[in-house]
Amino acid sequence: MAVLRTERLLLRPVRADDIDALHAIMRQPQAMAYWSTPPHSTLAETADLLDAMISIPSGEGEDFVIEFKGRLIGKAGLYRFPDIGYLLDPAFWGRGLATEALRAVISRAFEVHRLPRIQADVDPRNAASLRLLARLGFRETHRQARTWLVGGEWCDSVYLALDQPDCSAVRTTA
Repeated sequence: MAVLRTERLLLRPVRADDIDALHAIMRQPQAMAYWSTPPHSTLAETADLLDAMISIPSGEGEDFVIEFKGRLIGKAGLYRFPDIGYLLDPAFWGRGLATEALRAVISRAFEVHRLPRIQADVDPRNAASLRLLARLGFRETHRQARTWLVGGEWCDSVYLALDQPDCSAVRTTA
């Protein structure tokens, strides 16, 4: 799998020794507030996610961990083509790092994998994520109620899509 470099970030394949850093993020209630699972209470839960990231079959998806100044701060990728997902340590929110990581992932999805469309599934309460995806050119396609049962609570979904011809918002100008 590729390594992606942006102005401030390194996006690379996950490794087995990333487990502690990933768990430190995934055990945080704020980081996991809109994730498809509750915060991870055990290292085994994070190990399952790490194993899933490592074992994505070639040609079916591509998921990266995000490093900033040598520190693992999250993950971003297409965990299953054409579905995008991302998670960032709240200590690094508000710096444009998620936008920077997603631009690299989206560009690769269109330019290397030749995907005609990228899709996202967002909890409608996650206003920051909805704004981020809108800035990148994603448009809402539909909504659905009670799509995820997370910690005993039903959550809804807003579905968004970015078609290849609409991806000018993800490209940076030189």
